Amino acid sequence: MEAWPDDFRCPITLEVMTDPVILPSGHTFERRSIQSWLDGGHLTCPVTNLPLPPSPPLIPNHALRRLIAAVSPSAAASLVPAEGGAHARQEAVSAAAAVPARPASPVPALLRLAKSGAAGRKEVLESGSAAVLLRHAEAGDEAAARALLHLSLDGDDTRVGLVADGAVDALSAAVSRGGAAAASAATALTSLATVDVNKCTIGAHPSAIPALAGLLRRGGPRERREAATALYELCKLPENRRRAVREGAAPALADFAAAGSARAVEVLGLLARCREGRQELCRVPGVVSVLTGAAGSGNARAIEQALLVLNWICSESNELALEAIKLQAFDLCEALVNDDNCKIAKNAVDLARTLEKA
Repeated sequence: MEAWPDDFRCPITLEVMTDPVILPSGHTFERRSIQSWLDGGHLTCPVTNLPLPPSPPLIPNHALRRLIAAVSPSAAASLVPAEGGAHARQEAVSAAAAVPARPASPVPALLRLAKSGAAGRKEVLESGSAAVLLRHAEAGDEAAARALLHLSLDGDDTRVGLVADGAVDALSAAVSRGGAAAASAATALTSLATVDVNKCTIGAHPSAIPALAGLLRRGGPRERREAATALYELCKLPENRRRAVREGAAPALADFAAAGSARAVEVLGLLARCREGRQELCRVPGVVSVLTGAAGSGNARAIEQALLVLNWICSESNELALEAIKLQAFDLCEALVNDDNCKIAKNAVDLARTLEKA
């Protein structure tokens, strides 16, 4: 039987709350329980043991109250106000009796709120239910990972707050598990990494980049695409490029690029900006063929980056330069030197000059 999330239980009685209120300490309790605590002469928060102001206000946690009601018909019955009349209460009680005793997962209701817009995201965040989503996402719940992705759209402050609350632990675990939740978890990591300070925090996490590199090797097309996109965002930070190289991302990206992924070529372009990345790419079997193919048939961004990486690795290795010549890279450069895209044209000229020295 699925247990109720701890966030829905009163810290004093451990029972599911029907009238949750917030203390000045920020913790939520069942109104009757905390009132009894205060009436007993206690002057501290039961959770933190920190002192409370005299006669502390008990602020109704309306958001959490509605969430509890949304996932429990029996809780909904207890929340029908007296002024609703006997008929309304009887309807709620009848509805409660018609469902199994096991509480439903709170995740679908939280996902609906998170998807509903800014007001819904605010309700989830202010109710403290992000912690519920983190636990479910860590266990491989795809809906929880999607809900966290929607919460991350609330702005940079929310993205930083989610990381501080442990989102990287939960999402990295979901990515490592694979399955349905992995792609959504990788997308959520991409969203969190759009904040510069989060790039550093996520990259330094012991599991994040290894999990993404693993998903890139083992996942299906969607999982690989989302893993590559997350690595692209993270590798805008130079230190993360070296971390990705150490975790074996380069061969996996080359393999994905060979399958036609322009995003994988872009990430290779970032990895090749560090010496470790160029050295690793020189050791990847077939990398010249992959990059030549991308330069000949990819989109504009992929062509630009493929030419750039080819130039760098051919500068590192005369053997690779000769291989590129055999694959008619000269002809490719001649076809691109007059391209309307000035970056493509420049990279084609630079590569041709490197190959002439081989």
